Amino acid sequence: MQLHDVKAAPGARRERKRLGRGIGSGLGKTAGRGQKGQLARSGGKPGPYFEGGQMPLQRRLPKRGFNNARFAKVYSIVNVSDLARFEAGSVVTPEVLLESGLIRQIRDGVKILGDGELTTALTVQAHAFSKAAAEKIEAAGGKAEVI
Repeated sequence: MQLHDVKAAPGARRERKRLGRGIGSGLGKTAGRGQKGQLARSGGKPGPYFEGGQMPLQRRLPKRGFNNARFAKVYSIVNVSDLARFEAGSVVTPEVLLESGLIRQIRDGVKILGDGELTTALTVQAHAFSKAAAEKIEAAGGKAEVI
């Protein structure tokens, strides 16, 4: 069998409905929309929340409550393996990470995560460290300093 021999299964491909092409086509005149009414009009379909004039559920329920999500801290994340690009003995700060392109913005702070390995001894200054990241930095002979 060659690629040009491959055909769709019978009935898998259906021709497009050609609406309004004369009464003999079966979809002429009203084009399958029936007589008059909202759905016969152009643009005539109520939105997804419309419940026939009944007050929609979304508007019936009270809008109250509190959520701490808006106060959550959003950290820029850097993995330990990404720090391998810096020379041994250098001090890595959020500003240095920004200049090197490892993070796009500092946001609420920079957090170092422990994914990967680190062999060079670095002094890393960040707003937060995962436990694994701090261990790997110190195991490589560096320091993890919380700003």
